[in-house]
Amino acid sequence: MHLLLLNGPNLNLLGQREPGLYGATSLAAIEADLVARAAALGAELTCFQSNHEGALLDRIHATQAALPGARVEGILINAGAYTHTSVALRDALLAVAIPFVELHLSNVHAREPFRHHSFLADKAVGVVSGFGPASYRLALEGLLAHLGALADGS
Repeated sequence: MHLLLLNGPNLNLLGQREPGLYGATSLAAIEADLVARAAALGAELTCFQSNHEGALLDRIHATQAALPGARVEGILINAGAYTHTSVALRDALLAVAIPFVELHLSNVHAREPFRHHSFLADKAVGVVSGFGPASYRLALEGLLAHLGALADGS
């Protein structure tokens, strides 16, 4: 099973940016941990981060490539600020029709009011937020459970 992790703007600064809010763990460390956890659970995980909305859209579109092994069965996405602003990301995720889980390091509902709305949440399999780096692990496990249930027909 092949999964894709997408990280949006400013997440490349994890570990440096507002550590009181986002923690001291770098994105590279989070990704390495998640790739290892996915492998232990029988899945392959590819990671992609960009500060550019168009690059994220292009990567979502690339999940539809006809190349052997290119097919993605599930997406984990921390869209960062684009969660609250990007209809284009929503449309791209809907266009490829791949199950996805929205995730956030911080509890977005305990933050500024503009962060309370997500353009992705109502179409996501689930949303995980507020657990710091553990949000990534929880989202991975939830997505794999969902995909397993689909495969089993339950």
